[in-house]
Amino acid sequence: MPQTQKVATASLPKSSLLFQQPAGLRPDDFMDCYAKPSTRSVDEAAARAFTFPAWVSALMRLRNLLVAPFGLNTKITNPNRVGIFPLVTRSETELILGIDDSHLDFRISVLRQEGMLYFATWVRTKNRFGRLYLRLIMPFHILIVRNALTRA
Repeated sequence: MPQTQKVATASLPKSSLLFQQPAGLRPDDFMDCYAKPSTRSVDEAAARAFTFPAWVSALMRLRNLLVAPFGLNTKITNPNRVGIFPLVTRSETELILGIDDSHLDFRISVLRQEGMLYFATWVRTKNRFGRLYLRLIMPFHILIVRNALTRA
């Protein structure tokens, strides 16, 4: 039985479309990236990664219940999605997903390059609530992203 490759923190390759987003990256933006070797196409990897297990779906439902009173986006109406995330742009080797909201904007990159699969998250907070929200969700974010990349 083949050994599963471990997910590791990584630097997102500079060729990523994430670095070409119109807003650009600022020093106080949050960005993380995880990677693992993979032969899957970017579309297959994203489809597997964003088919969340029950515990992640339950966390997302809880998140939506908790943030709805604050006017945060809890429904995705864009029909062009990968899992629950709207597709922003794509290339042959990369998908950029994301949402702009009142408290923060975020993008997710799913990039396949030179035998590696990269999952990166970029977040720009817009106000104090966005910074607090990001701090509160960070432990869950790390668990969810690492788990998604493992499934991909």
